[in-house]
Amino acid sequence: MEEDLRHLEFLAVNSKEIIEKQVDSYRQQHSYAGTIIGFTVLFIPFFLNSLDGSLQILEFITIVPIACFIISILLMLSIFKGKPLDQALSVEKYQTLIQKSYKEILLFEIEANKVSYIKNGTITRKGNKRYSIGVGLTTIAIMIAIMLLLSNSFIAIEKLPTKVQVVNTTQKK
Repeated sequence: MEEDLRHLEFLAVNSKEIIEKQVDSYRQQHSYAGTIIGFTVLFIPFFLNSLDGSLQILEFITIVPIACFIISILLMLSIFKGKPLDQALSVEKYQTLIQKSYKEILLFEIEANKVSYIKNGTITRKGNKRYSIGVGLTTIAIMIAIMLLLSNSFIAIEKLPTKVQVVNTTQKK
C-alpha cells in the first residue's frame, strides 16, 4: 500500500506560493521606490524654480523639504542595493535529490521554503522600514513644499501695485 502524501504535497505547494508572493511583493516595492525617486527628481527643480525670487525667509525654509527629499531618495536607493531574496529550492540541490524518495523530496522542499521565508523576512523588513520612512519623508516634503508655494503666491499677489483710477466727479458748467 502506497503512503498518502497529499498533505505534504499541499504544504510544499503552499509554501512555494508564499515564497513567490514574498518575492513579487519585494519586486513591487522596488518598482514603487523607483517611481518615487523619479517623481522626486522631477519635482525638486519645479519647486525650486517656482520659489525663485521669493522672500528670503521662504527660500531659507526651502531647506527643510529639500533635505527630506534627499533623505527619501537615499533611503529608496538603499532598497535597490539590498540582497536578492532566496527562492527556496536551488538547482544545485537537484543532483542530491535524485536519489531521494518522493516523501524526502517533499520534506526537503518544505524545509527549504521555510528557511527561505525566514531569511527573506529579515531582508524585506529592512526594505519595508526604509520604504515607509522614505514615503513619509516624501509626503512631509510635498506638504511643506505646497505650503511654501501657496505662501509665495499669496505674498506675490500682495506685492503687485494696485491701480487706482481717479474719476473727476465735478462737472463743468
